[in-house]
Amino acid sequence: MHMRFIVVGLPDSPCFELPVEVLQAISTAKVFSGGKRHHELVRHWLPQDASWIDIVAPMKAVFDEYESTCRVVQADELVVFVSNDPLFYGFANTIKRFMPDTDIRLYPYFNSLQMLAHRLVMPYHDMRIVSLTGRPWHEFDCALIERCLKIGVLTDREHTPAAIAARMLAYGFDGYTMSVGEHLGHPEKERVRSLAVQDAVVNEFEYPNCLILHAEEGAVPQREYGIEERRFALLDGRVNMITKMPIRLLSLQALHLRTHRVFWDIGFCTGSISIEAKLQFPYLHVVAFEIRPDCETILQENQKRFHCPGIMPVMGDFLEADLTGLPSPDAVFIGGHGGRLKEILHRIVPLLSAGAHVVMNSVTPQSLALFDEAVAELGLHAMRPMYITVDNHNPIHILSATK
Repeated sequence: MHMRFIVVGLPDSPCFELPVEVLQAISTAKVFSGGKRHHELVRHWLPQDASWIDIVAPMKAVFDEYESTCRVVQADELVVFVSNDPLFYGFANTIKRFMPDTDIRLYPYFNSLQMLAHRLVMPYHDMRIVSLTGRPWHEFDCALIERCLKIGVLTDREHTPAAIAARMLAYGFDGYTMSVGEHLGHPEKERVRSLAVQDAVVNEFEYPNCLILHAEEGAVPQREYGIEERRFALLDGRVNMITKMPIRLLSLQALHLRTHRVFWDIGFCTGSISIEAKLQFPYLHVVAFEIRPDCETILQENQKRFHCPGIMPVMGDFLEADLTGLPSPDAVFIGGHGGRLKEILHRIVPLLSAGAHVVMNSVTPQSLALFDEAVAELGLHAMRPMYITVDNHNPIHILSATK
């Protein structure tokens, strides 16, 4: 059954007028949909015999109800009421996902970040937009690591302005001003405040709200590249335990991270490989494994030291770790294997997609031989190893293979 959608964006204000075209569509339509709040706002415009379908999860059930209701009342057009701009993280995108070939006619309203920029008289063509509404921190962390100077953020009841400010301060991003808009568009409740991140963390904000972070050039910490090993917090102060900076960068090059999305660092120790990878490729989902409990605190310290949020530590023996729920890797660095290299590779390789890369550094003939044997057993394609010496340290083979 082919259906057409008329999708109408409503403001948060209880007082508004609908366009003439929308009123005409309402007068002839039989099936309507939206949230409960939207129903209350438009109820007086609807025909007496109107069928109303609430938009509530799961979405598949909603679209099944659309089809069955339209079939019963012999209608091929639905009028859907949503908040603000239906294409801005909105319901029009859901329609396109479930019914990609359907016709959609839009009557949008300003989205909340547009309204906040308007209140601030702030140009927003250069604003990076991040949604934390029901989403993890990943995209927000990316924007911080990339040192975006203007970031528009959609919040929820968990990712509040205060929680966002606390995360920023934890990783040293204190050079931003946070402008928060509460109840934007409401004639009585609307409030807009601009304050330092340090002040936002101790304030309360009414929901719904959104915010814009803005900073001047030079106000945010510099993004590092090629971090000298002595600058890291170290395990027992042992600088020789850390992957040397030139080896670290060559290892990341061998991983081809620009073409991958999920990176596993097995045996992270100080976290130098994970941190360098995340700083250079912020879009990566980085999962770092380590058996030594002390290293978790060291990783956290180094993340804060180098302004690098967004690394997921998994503590304990990798061969016994519960990998359920973790994103499958397409790039893996083995920084430590405790003599069980083959077992680790046999556990990793079935999780890899075609084109994935595995890299490790070898300082002994034994580990070099084990890697070659495992690569042959698992049917991987071995790349030509790099052989390098840094200062007066032992020579290292950088080994890599692809699936």
